[in-house]
Amino acid sequence: MNPISDIPLWAFEWAGAFLGLTGAALLSLNVRASRFGWLLFLLSNGAWIAYGVKVGAHGLVVMQIGFTLTSLMGVYRWLVAAKM
Repeated sequence: MNPISDIPLWAFEWAGAFLGLTGAALLSLNVRASRFGWLLFLLSNGAWIAYGVKVGAHGLVVMQIGFTLTSLMGVYRWLVAAKM
């Protein structure tokens, strides 16, 4: 059984939207906590990928895979490399 099959479709849609907007707001504030915006983007990417897979929106999935790569780069640069 697929673990995402039991989660309602609207949950992925709204989680992706809320997490993405919150991540963007955090980054735009340019404060100490802004770096966590990248983690919110990463969670948003996962929600949108799950949504796209469930509805068969292949273009959305491809786009979110690309955004996941940029989110991972942001997490690395703002959270990992910043500590080095």
